[in-house]
Amino acid sequence: MFKLKEHGTNVRSELLAGVTTYMTMVYIAFVNPAILADAGMDHGAVFVATCLAAAFGSALMGLYANLPIALAPGMGLNAYFTYSVVKGEAIPWEAALAAVFASGVLFLIISVTPLRRWIIDSISKSQKLAISVGIGFFLIIIGLQAAGFIAADPATLVQLGNLKSPGIAIAATAFILMAALDARRVPGAILIGIIFAYLAALLFGLTPVSAIASAPPSIAPVFMKLDFPALWNLAMLPIVLTFLFIVLFDNTGTLIGVARAAGLTRPDGSFPGLERALVVDSASTMAGAALGTSTTTSYIESAAGVNAGGRTGLVAITVAALFLMTLVLAPLAGSIPAFATAPALIFVGCLMTAGARDIDFDDATEFVPAAITIIAMPLTFSIADGIGFGFIAYAGIKLLAGRWREVPAAVLALAAIFVLRFALL
Repeated sequence: MFKLKEHGTNVRSELLAGVTTYMTMVYIAFVNPAILADAGMDHGAVFVATCLAAAFGSALMGLYANLPIALAPGMGLNAYFTYSVVKGEAIPWEAALAAVFASGVLFLIISVTPLRRWIIDSISKSQKLAISVGIGFFLIIIGLQAAGFIAADPATLVQLGNLKSPGIAIAATAFILMAALDARRVPGAILIGIIFAYLAALLFGLTPVSAIASAPPSIAPVFMKLDFPALWNLAMLPIVLTFLFIVLFDNTGTLIGVARAAGLTRPDGSFPGLERALVVDSASTMAGAALGTSTTTSYIESAAGVNAGGRTGLVAITVAALFLMTLVLAPLAGSIPAFATAPALIFVGCLMTAGARDIDFDDATEFVPAAITIIAMPLTFSIADGIGFGFIAYAGIKLLAGRWREVPAAVLALAAIFVLRFALL
């Protein structure tokens, strides 16, 4: 069913990769409820909705698209949902869920029409490579922040964290262990590093020894609470479009980045199964909204499983099963500290930066926009914004250099849309 032999893998490698991906993204089951609770939603119900949305999306990706990509409610999108829409615009969370569902419907329409191919195929090779590299740096900064290596600073924006923290020492050791084991081609190097960090945390009393299982809370307070009549208010239109805008480019960037890391891409950067993957993303967004959570999206942490050897949808199926188990194993899963999974994000990010070597550094109209994309992603903390700055730079530089014939109409249109988005939204 998953064509394991054709992809040069086996059941053991796929299951191990699935566990690895799960270990790097299970934090969302605990972070997402905390963020959406600030929007007035029931914490326990959102926890259940988060796990079910992740299980549904990941299973659908494995069964329909046969890709080693897991899904869950997206970080950043949940913050936009709570702090920009609900709190910033005083929109009830029920109406915000309806906006998420509507963005999923529009995303599905784009995914199954020529519009999607027109948009995606117009992206140059240098920009596709830059997206992958930029996501790598984005992962690195997320991992450094989660481990405590860097911290916020009001004057310089970022500074060194408290390097005397024992968690940082454990994270640094785990990172070195992962890299060394990977260099020795030891299967499951990332998972071994995570397990080492978790056991060290237990040994030094940095995380509690938790109970094994507990009954999941009720999902009733958020299930099917979408307020569709609220969408008739014109004030909801820019909210729906912003959700669509972010999820379209975040998903595209993530899919390209992970597929490239898995060796599934063609020379032009596209890969088999992209159409199905986008359909899965849109369907999962709608299902997640119905369950009671913000936008469900493909997870860049899937790259951790890819590096552990994952190549097929069996990885995503494994992640789905583990998220269902999380419903009853919440205390155990919640005891894994952030500094135990952060080294995996840093290491995978480092691996993804290797794509920079294939960018054409002899052509300033190609490598300068690529550099803008790469640096903008981590510094704006947004994949979508990084892509936007890159498109604007690509179109502008090509036009002013007198090479307008090399700029597809789709890129010009998208660059103009990004300019309007940055200026007006």
